Amino acid sequence: MELLPSEMVNEARAAYASPGRAYHTWEHVEEVLSRWDEVARDVGWHQPRETRVALLYHDAVYVPGRHDNEEASALLSRGAIARHTPDVDAARVAELILLTAKHGKLGPADVDAEAALFLDCDMAILGSERARFDAYERAIAVEYSSVPPDLYAAGRRRFLETLLQAPRIFCSDYFHARLDAPARDNLRRVLHA
Repeated sequence: MELLPSEMVNEARAAYASPGRAYHTWEHVEEVLSRWDEVARDVGWHQPRETRVALLYHDAVYVPGRHDNEEASALLSRGAIARHTPDVDAARVAELILLTAKHGKLGPADVDAEAALFLDCDMAILGSERARFDAYERAIAVEYSSVPPDLYAAGRRRFLETLLQAPRIFCSDYFHARLDAPARDNLRRVLHA
């Protein structure tokens, strides 16, 4: 079933083609959408169109080091919704996108069940198989190549340590059960390399 107009998907795809991206590309969107498909099949979505639009646009604006990427992405999603899917709850889409700024700082009690699944679709890369996780780490480093290497390494280490020390990496029970152990293995391996 086609949930969204192709024009909307094409606009999102064009946004992810902006220069300087190595991880936050259309390939990343396809990866998180495959996780969305898993949830749709195994659990189901209460707001399938809203969560799908939010995943399409969650990193549509991405400039490493900027603190307003999520706000800009949410604004871009609102315009796309107005043009292509006015029946989609734009406020909910924006809310979901804005939550991605808090990755690693939210637990299950901080978000509703649907938002937990949405956030975990984006974070599922942490529990991927070793080669895919390592490619993700390299791509993130490329995106931050303008940051002095020692500063990047310190900031990245802090983020990964925060994730590893959290009682749960994933907010939803669905992803926690499937990916917590491999995510912790990946994080330990990278942090102790």
